[in-house]
Amino acid sequence: MRFGPVPIENAEGAVLAHSIQLAGRRLRKAHVLTGDDVAALKAAGVAEVVAAVLAPNDLGEDEAAAMIAGGMLFHGVEARPPSTGRVNLHAREAGVFTVDAAMIDAINAVDPAVTIATLANFAAVEQGQMVATVKIIPFAVPRETVEAVTGLCGRGEIFAVHPFTPKKVGIVQTVLPGIKDSVLAKTTRITEARLARSQSRVVEEQRTPHDTDAVASAIAKLAENCDLVVVFGASAVSDFDDVIPAAIRAAGGEVVRTGMPVDPGNLLVLGRLGGKPMLGAPGCARSPKENGFDWVLDRLIAGLDVTAADIAGLGVGGLLMEIPTRPQPREAPAAPVKPTVEIVLLAAGRSSRMGGPNKLLALFEGQPLVRRSAERALASRAGVTVVTGHQADRISAALSDLEVKIVHNPDFVSGLSGSLKRGVASLSADVAGAMIVLADMPGVSTGDFDHLIGAFEKSGGAAVVRAVHNGKRGNPVILPRSLFHAVSLLEGDTGARHLVEAEGLNVVDVEIGEGAGIDVDTRDALENAGGVLQD
Repeated sequence: MRFGPVPIENAEGAVLAHSIQLAGRRLRKAHVLTGDDVAALKAAGVAEVVAAVLAPNDLGEDEAAAMIAGGMLFHGVEARPPSTGRVNLHAREAGVFTVDAAMIDAINAVDPAVTIATLANFAAVEQGQMVATVKIIPFAVPRETVEAVTGLCGRGEIFAVHPFTPKKVGIVQTVLPGIKDSVLAKTTRITEARLARSQSRVVEEQRTPHDTDAVASAIAKLAENCDLVVVFGASAVSDFDDVIPAAIRAAGGEVVRTGMPVDPGNLLVLGRLGGKPMLGAPGCARSPKENGFDWVLDRLIAGLDVTAADIAGLGVGGLLMEIPTRPQPREAPAAPVKPTVEIVLLAAGRSSRMGGPNKLLALFEGQPLVRRSAERALASRAGVTVVTGHQADRISAALSDLEVKIVHNPDFVSGLSGSLKRGVASLSADVAGAMIVLADMPGVSTGDFDHLIGAFEKSGGAAVVRAVHNGKRGNPVILPRSLFHAVSLLEGDTGARHLVEAEGLNVVDVEIGEGAGIDVDTRDALENAGGVLQD
């Protein structure tokens, strides 16, 4: 590439280095000059422009940035389209960012024309947050430079966002004479606020004397039903055999590390019991300010292993006392956003109790039942995903021209859970709740859907919302995102009802009338509901 003054008669195809104002229009910086542009510039009396003239083997800044981003290996991250020589990369979901620092350094050493900047390793990120950027400094770079960089990119994963997996957390708080209940209650509230960023939740709390045996008994009990246990001691850890590390061992666990080179956060204890993390919280974890406890907690909830060596390596950058880098839980949210809901319409069943005909193709007022259900869902405030299986082609044909997303479950014969998992797994990362709707329920209306969505929004997107009639549970049901991982673990002919009962979330029951309990599993039920079976 040649950069500098270019005579106007030779400027076609050159890239402008500076904006130029002409009568009635403006040629912006980085604009590639056309023949018409050159003619207009000549007419305006411009004799030369400062521009970049590309060599045959040069790549423009956007093309080069896109090629480099396209050659990277990563997961949990999406690359945005190139602009002004830059490709920004953003987190698909909230989680923990990891990066191969040596690979970034190697790429940045190839040529100053190519740069990559990222967040710090193990940074906690929000969904949609920028985690890295590729920037080409000049207007073009030689192809061989780009190829050298992409060759490095192909050697392994360069970075990733490990999404948070909501955890069920147990809390132990030890008590000594003089400690106030208000302190214990505040500790619980602040911990719940910390966990909210990952949609994890406190499911049980135990308060015990500050005694090894009592704490050991409490953590062993909590470990049976919780994914992670956090112990807040009434007295700070002062020895490697103090109450909290000793209790972890007494319960049959192992202590991975006591103490960490992060301030605040020095007195953290990390252990494991039955493969589950046990955290002895430092005193600073009673405060919402960022501390070393946050770093370890976020990694564990994102499914990353934390070793003694990992903790030992946190010293550089571990002086946090004057570096509040994360919004504190006690701060008010910027602006409340209504949680989004997607309807998952289950239409994969074999209608085995009908003895042959597909009940979803039965006509109700001249319209196939599955289409009627889909149209009512589409008229609500939610998007619609339809899961097909048995006679998928016929079901899809019945839904032709409707703006629904269709997801096929090839293993529909294995039971309800397969369709439920397929539907929920297909939802985008910004969906806060999945409304599970059975396509064979002709009595559920658009108004019913919106009524359930309103209740879900009122709960802040945190509760299970279930349709009922006269106090009897029915369908549909809205599952919050915190249950999506549990859905992925379902097997056989198990549906959402079992999940709701097992997970212990808050449940909001919404009366929608008799439609909540009317499905059409048999010929009699279908005909009584006004349907006509088709062969």
